Amino acid sequence: MDTYLSIVSKREVRSYEDRPIPGEVNRRILEAGRIAGSSANKQQRRFVAVESPEAVARLAEAVWVPTNISSAALVIVIAVWGKGPTAFDAGRAAQNMMLAAWNDGVGSCPNGMPDRAATGSVLGVAEGEEPAIVLSFGYPAKPRDPESRSAEEWLAAANRKPFDEVVSRI
Repeated sequence: MDTYLSIVSKREVRSYEDRPIPGEVNRRILEAGRIAGSSANKQQRRFVAVESPEAVARLAEAVWVPTNISSAALVIVIAVWGKGPTAFDAGRAAQNMMLAAWNDGVGSCPNGMPDRAATGSVLGVAEGEEPAIVLSFGYPAKPRDPESRSAEEWLAAANRKPFDEVVSRI
């Protein structure tokens, strides 16, 4: 798929089919995150793939919308530590993973946490680490075909502020 089309057609998916993500696709998603750039190449992040049903259930209770996690085929938490733009670095890794997933027909959604410390205790993160974001992945319950529209049509259909409202030139 064309990268730009992938970007403009990607939407958050919060309802998933009940089917697993193949190991090779799972690996591609994680590799896309691993290879993302980071400030000064410090790579102050790691990915926690939450796989056991018990851990998924506990983690679902630690995010704003539990069903995003409990219905997902794959859940990945990005944990960060240290100084610098770690939130930005986590965001870069998250976006890489979500776009790699979308390329393979897998939907995704970032999930916020009302209490990062509680989420960290569910995950057993190391001292000094903090969960930055919880990502849910799965095949969309309502499949979408990115190539069913042009990039311009996807842009026109997006629920986003107008271009001139968010872009200024000086």
